[in-house]
Amino acid sequence: MGGHGVENAVQDARRVAEIGKYRVLVDPPRKDLIALTEIAAQIARVPMATINLITDDAQHQVATHGFDGAICRREDSMCNVVLDAGAPVVVPDASQDPRWRDNPFVTGEIGSVRFYATHQLTTPEGVVIGTLCVFDEQPRSLSDEQEHALVGLADRVVDLLELELRTRELERSNEQLAAFAGQVSHDLRNPLTAVTLSLTMLGDDIDPDDPEDADKSFLVHRAIGGARRMQTLIDDLLKFARVGGELQRGAVDLGGVLDDVVEDLAVPLAKATVITGDLPTVTGDAVQLRAVLQNLVANAAKFVRPGEPPHIEVDAVRLDGRWRVEVADRGPGIPEEERERVFQPLARIDEEVDGSGIGLSTCRRIIDAHGGRIGLVDAAYGGTCAWFELPD
Repeated sequence: MGGHGVENAVQDARRVAEIGKYRVLVDPPRKDLIALTEIAAQIARVPMATINLITDDAQHQVATHGFDGAICRREDSMCNVVLDAGAPVVVPDASQDPRWRDNPFVTGEIGSVRFYATHQLTTPEGVVIGTLCVFDEQPRSLSDEQEHALVGLADRVVDLLELELRTRELERSNEQLAAFAGQVSHDLRNPLTAVTLSLTMLGDDIDPDDPEDADKSFLVHRAIGGARRMQTLIDDLLKFARVGGELQRGAVDLGGVLDDVVEDLAVPLAKATVITGDLPTVTGDAVQLRAVLQNLVANAAKFVRPGEPPHIEVDAVRLDGRWRVEVADRGPGIPEEERERVFQPLARIDEEVDGSGIGLSTCRRIIDAHGGRIGLVDAAYGGTCAWFELPD
C-alpha cells in the first residue's frame, strides 16, 4: 500500500471511530435529525434532503426528507467524491459534470439527480464524518443566502450529535458516581457501626462525676459525635445514590407535601415564620419531591442572620407550561459565583452550619430525573430563593 493509501486508511479509521461514538448507525432514526433534513429542503426549495454518514465502505442515509433512506456502497456515493473537498460543493446539473455524470444516482440506476449540493459534517476534532445533502431531479441553483443557511445547518447537525453524546456521557458518569457512592456508603456502614458501639460502651464505663475521668468523658463524647456525623453523611450518600432512577410517577399535591414537611421539621422550625402560598398538583414521584421540599425548607431554616429567627416563604407560579416552586429565606444569601458550586456533592458554603453538603446535589438529581430545572437567585427581601421547575 502506497503512502496515499496508508493516509486514506488512517482517515477512514478516524472517521469510522468518530461515527461509532455517536451511535447513529445502531439506533433508530432520530426525529431531530429528520427535522433538520426537512428544514434543509425548505431552505434550498428542493424536494429531497439527507444526512449521510460515510464509513470505510458504505454511505448511510441516517435521516432523509422526500424519500426513504438506504445504505449504498461508498464507491456509489456522490458525496464520497467530494467528502474531503474542504468546502461545500454546489452542482447545478450533475449529469453535465464529469465527476458524477456516470454515477448510478445520476444515470437512473439508483436515482436521477440533477441539482446537487453537499455540505460537510465536521466534528470538533476536525474529522469529516459525512454530509448534509440537498438535491433535485431538475437543474437549479442556490442563492448566497441559501448557501449560507445550509452551511449553518450542517454545523447544527454536528451540534445535535455532540449534544446527544455529551448527555449520554454525563448520564453514564452520574450512574457510575451513584454506584460508587452507594458502594462506599455500604462498605463504611458496618465498621462505623462497630466503632460507635465500642465508643458508647466505653462511655458507659466512664464516671462523668469522677474528676479523673473528665477528660476521657469529653474525648469519648466528642468521638461519638463525630461518628454520628459520619453516619449522617453515609446516610446522605446512600440517598444521593438511590434518587433519580426509577420514578414512581403519579399526581403529587405539593401543598399537602409541604404540610407534611413542616410537621416533620417542627423542631428546626420552632421559632420560624413560614408563609405558604398555593402550591400546585404536579406529576412526579411523591417521595422524591418531598425530599426536595424538605431539603430546601431545612436549608432556609438553617441559614439565618445572627440573632434573627428564620423567615421562610414558599410559593409557586405558572410559567409557559411548567410550574416554578420557590422557597425564599431572609438569611445571609449566597454569592452569585457560588450558586452553581453548591449543587456539587459535598460542596458547602458555611462550615459553621451543620450539614453534609449533599442535600442540594440530591435535589438536583431528583429534579433532573423529573425533566425539570433547579437553581438559586437572590430573594426579594434579602437572603436566598431556591427554585425548581417541573414540566406538566
